[in-house]
Amino acid sequence: MRSTAHRTVLSFTALGLLTAGCGTGTAGSDESSPAPHTRARALAVAEAWDGSTAAEVWRSGYYPIGDPVQLPDGAFHSGADKEAYLSQNLALRADLPESPRKAKVTWRNGDSLTLPLIDARAAYDTLGGNDRPGPRLTVTGAKLGETTLVTSRGPATVPAWLFTIEGYDTPLKRVALSPAKPPKPPIAPVGSLSSELWELNQVVGVASDGRSVTVRAHHGACDDGPAVDVLETKGSVVLSGYMVGTKDGVCTAQLLAKKVTVELDRPLGDRILLDAFTGRPVRGAG
Repeated sequence: MRSTAHRTVLSFTALGLLTAGCGTGTAGSDESSPAPHTRARALAVAEAWDGSTAAEVWRSGYYPIGDPVQLPDGAFHSGADKEAYLSQNLALRADLPESPRKAKVTWRNGDSLTLPLIDARAAYDTLGGNDRPGPRLTVTGAKLGETTLVTSRGPATVPAWLFTIEGYDTPLKRVALSPAKPPKPPIAPVGSLSSELWELNQVVGVASDGRSVTVRAHHGACDDGPAVDVLETKGSVVLSGYMVGTKDGVCTAQLLAKKVTVELDRPLGDRILLDAFTGRPVRGAG
């Protein structure tokens, strides 16, 4: 299925969402125009969040969007190594270091927060550490370092545990912070799944220039796949996931997910990335 994106510009100043206008578009479908059935819900979500107390809390906390695990360069060298990682079969052949209780996350504008640090053992345990028979990756060392991660406030420098993997020249990095507790959303979820609007799975990635976002979108076994409509305002980007087309024949009850990339009119920045179905920020990969 080819991916297309379409864009229109509408004026929503009467709703107080923008000073000029907002963009909308679709990705993941072959449609020639944005999905009209998603518009009312997306507008309601944007209106509820823009200028809300929840939005203020979201912009002042640490809420990662990117994956907290960053693989070594060239990963993986073999199918066996990939299988070991996916099955979380790691063998620890080193002592894990002690760590400070807290560490700092710093954004590009100079803002920072000091937060509790995940110790090396807890970070290692999130990777699995099963150490059972079969393909496995061997961890030969660990130290505290830093990495860059996309957050709700833009890219940030965050502490990370750097695990040395046997056979790899660069470490596997695991972010050493936990997300802050999310604020109570100012709008309720849709309430039930429907053929018109589906909950998004998670954010897969944000382009380095912030001009596109890739998410995993849900769909069923009897359609042509998912599509995502995007509505942009000054303070938020609302994504509406829905299904495209139908298939004939026997249908099994399955909830599937597929990557969909949406293009934005301008960089995401610190705008809140919202799921129209849940009325909440789209969760990150961690």
